[in-house]
Amino acid sequence: MYTYDVRIWGIRKRKSKKAPYQLRWIVGGEEQQAPFMTKTLADGRRSQLMKAVRDGEQFDTETGLPVSELRQLSSPTWYDHAQAYAYMKWPGAAAKHRVGIAEALATVTAALVTSANGAPHVKTLRLALRGWAFQMAKNSEGEWAPRLTVEEPPAEVAAALAWVAENSIRVSETADSENLRRALAALSRLLNGRQAADNTVLRKRSVLSNCLRYAVERGLLTTNPLTSIDWAPPKTDDEVDFQFVPGPELASRLLDAVRAQSHRGDHLHAFFGCMYYAGMRPGEVAALAKSHCKLPEAGWGELLLRRSQPEVGSRWTDDGRSYDSRGLKRRARRSSRSVPIPPVLVAMLRQHISAHGTAPDGRLFRAVEGGRVASNEYTRVWAEARRKALAPADVGTPLAAVPYSLRHACVSLWIKAGVDPVEVARRAGHSPAVLWKFYAKVLQGQQHASNQLIDQALADPGPAAAG
Repeated sequence: MYTYDVRIWGIRKRKSKKAPYQLRWIVGGEEQQAPFMTKTLADGRRSQLMKAVRDGEQFDTETGLPVSELRQLSSPTWYDHAQAYAYMKWPGAAAKHRVGIAEALATVTAALVTSANGAPHVKTLRLALRGWAFQMAKNSEGEWAPRLTVEEPPAEVAAALAWVAENSIRVSETADSENLRRALAALSRLLNGRQAADNTVLRKRSVLSNCLRYAVERGLLTTNPLTSIDWAPPKTDDEVDFQFVPGPELASRLLDAVRAQSHRGDHLHAFFGCMYYAGMRPGEVAALAKSHCKLPEAGWGELLLRRSQPEVGSRWTDDGRSYDSRGLKRRARRSSRSVPIPPVLVAMLRQHISAHGTAPDGRLFRAVEGGRVASNEYTRVWAEARRKALAPADVGTPLAAVPYSLRHACVSLWIKAGVDPVEVARRAGHSPAVLWKFYAKVLQGQQHASNQLIDQALADPGPAAAG
């Protein structure tokens, strides 16, 4: 029970060789006392208690301590609290978000330790935290629990987690700006020491902030200390490097090289076509069904995108599949996005349906055994297409290094063609702000043409406006 009814008495001396000075105080009618070896120590403790009274703190009637001290003494370690946060978030989080939470907590928890003595290798520690401490698994009762409590971890993982459990700071100590700055510095860097991308830093910082807010909710902190830290993530260049984005001619050669790879390449030809001609993400293409397609015999068609199946790994999903099934990125679960598609993609998709049919659930693209097309499968096909389509000197460069380059190529093409940036963002499933962040160079390159149009309008204002 907490109370403001506190009276602190003076220090008295008693007959004792070990602790001759005694401090006494009353909390809610209950007498408390503490012995000290010297009067100086007793005076120091009395000053601490008096300050708590002046600050308007409540005291605990059972222990006689100010609430702030009681909170610090009973504070769990950061490692224990981070586990509690991951457990709390897991049931309602999408699989990708679960991965993001675990990665952010692993980064921060590895930094919030009292000592580096005997520390495991940072990579081992991060993997142990990400894949065992902050990943959940179903126990024998069918309930979620930290994986390390459900399965027996390897010896090196168990040793790493034992070390961090012993050396983790307490939650109350996160209010120390030095500790928080150490955590922020950690999430700003990759394991190789290089600067992390802006969006990675901001995503991890958001998880840290939410975890601290959960500590406030649990009564472990009075306020979120992160709000008082004057800190901004180091600047990095997140713009797409367009010297490695394929142009229309190279994109066409790459798609032809995909189709030339026997039956599997022919099956994935339209898969990559959707990324280049419709600007789709791989997870959106994987979920594309025949019912989502309007494919007229001539002219432009339309894709109505409703779902995405991002690949995340079976341990992060509820049903044990290697991919999640969810709504479109950054949109409400039941929202959709229509994308007009040019005749070349209409023809591709019509040919694909004619030659390969659909999966039982209507999906256009599937693995050999009927499931979702795995990333390791289509990246192998893409790697072979690069070897065939690129000049030998370019194969070892980042030019069109990953299939996602086709999406960048598509968005760049739309911008260069003069499509309104707001419409480009809508078709690509971006916000205009994100479009500017990643495609600023292309958008700025279009300003000259825009300026010319404005010059023409100013030079030829048309009929005089009515007065």
